[in-house]
Amino acid sequence: MFKIKKIDIYVFKNFISLFIVTFLICIFILLMQFLWRHFEDLVGKGIGWSVLFEFFFYSALSLVPMALPLAILLASLMTFGNLGETLELTAMKAAGVSLFQIMRPLLFFISLICVAAFFFSNFALPMAQTKLWTLIFSLKQKSPELEIPVGEFYTGINGYNIYVREKDGKLLKDLMIYDFSAGFDNAIVMVADSGEIQLSSDKKNLLLSLYSGESFENLKNQQIGSSPSSIPYRRESFRTKEIVVDFNAEFNRFDESLLNDQHISKNISQLSQSIDSVNKIVRSMEIQQSKEIMQHPYINWSINQPESTLLPEEKLSTYSFDSLFLSLNEESMFRAIDLAISEVQQIKSSIDFNKIMLEQQIMYVRRHWIEWHRKFTLSFACLIFFFIGAPLGAIIRKGGFGMPVVISVVMFIIYYIIDNTGYKMAREGIWSTFQGMWLSSAVLLPIGIFLTYKAVTDSALFNSENYTRIWNSLVQKIKIWIDKFFALQLKKRHA
Repeated sequence: MFKIKKIDIYVFKNFISLFIVTFLICIFILLMQFLWRHFEDLVGKGIGWSVLFEFFFYSALSLVPMALPLAILLASLMTFGNLGETLELTAMKAAGVSLFQIMRPLLFFISLICVAAFFFSNFALPMAQTKLWTLIFSLKQKSPELEIPVGEFYTGINGYNIYVREKDGKLLKDLMIYDFSAGFDNAIVMVADSGEIQLSSDKKNLLLSLYSGESFENLKNQQIGSSPSSIPYRRESFRTKEIVVDFNAEFNRFDESLLNDQHISKNISQLSQSIDSVNKIVRSMEIQQSKEIMQHPYINWSINQPESTLLPEEKLSTYSFDSLFLSLNEESMFRAIDLAISEVQQIKSSIDFNKIMLEQQIMYVRRHWIEWHRKFTLSFACLIFFFIGAPLGAIIRKGGFGMPVVISVVMFIIYYIIDNTGYKMAREGIWSTFQGMWLSSAVLLPIGIFLTYKAVTDSALFNSENYTRIWNSLVQKIKIWIDKFFALQLKKRHA
């Protein structure tokens, strides 16, 4: 029966504190990187704190699959590095406690994390990603906050460029407005001594009040068949001019149901159902397209018919198509050639269109399979990184945020490159989705087994003297082999 010992509690306490800290640090770093990518969607939009909180919350949840394996790697490496650096690991082994016994409480805890990570990926992550991307699409469509700068053109209003030379509170002085809402060829230029800009009560329109100014409108492009006597433009002077501009300042959320058919918003059962249904559609499309092509009068499809449907063989007189074609007059020849080319192009266009439709459906299935495998790879990656970090920390015996951080970052970069390569190969159909999504696990699993074996057997993996001795031995053997080779060549010459 498994009994909790004091040594288990001690190791677990050391690990859990480091794990929480490293996990929060990883989430923060990844969140800042994600925020930088969507910085333009947030700045200058007048977004409330509640919307920002939603953005950060759902972004953090979506980044858990990247932060969790890295946090486990770093925390396990630092935990066993600290134990090795303070000689506590040596004392435990001297007392007859093996490395596997020391790792036992953490292995149990990591197993629970793997199970929790699977349920998180299957249930919480689809919901978080759906809400996050709905929020991002809504932010992209949000009109920027109305803040007219001084001394430069403001282009935040669709179809208008506004230049203000000076501001006095809400009063704008020396305005110049270019109205391109009717097109660049029909631009309207307005200048005014002063003016005010304010939102309507429903926040769906912008009210421009201009005082003491003029407007110029191009009329040439508005007149059909204009003559030299046509009026080229219209000039209007005004004391007060009111302009209503369509400008929706409200934050309108996209409907989340628009993403319900996307792979990121589905759990395993929903992904499996979508894959099965689309596979049936693909098979029916292939059969239908094959029938359409084979039934075309220019395609000899009778060779594919079963024997039972063929008519009895009957001897007929044969004709040479070349001789028949050459017997035609020149006009008939060109007409036949044009007809044949037209039919071939029609068949080719039909095949190309059907190919595009099939590729879209196959890509849809492939993306769903990728997401299906991703539900499991996260849990497996957590387990692998523990079996890399724990023995590696016991081998290097360095704690703190120095060497462990460097090694963890290097290992995670290697994992990320391999995982991203496999993902792209699977997405493009070069590899199967199983091969692409499990590539990183297949590469890192042997490394974890090797490091665990070296740590259990107390192998001096990072002892430079061992590698120097092996290198010197290898160089010595190469020198002996070269000497023997030249000696043999000299004997052959003298013989």
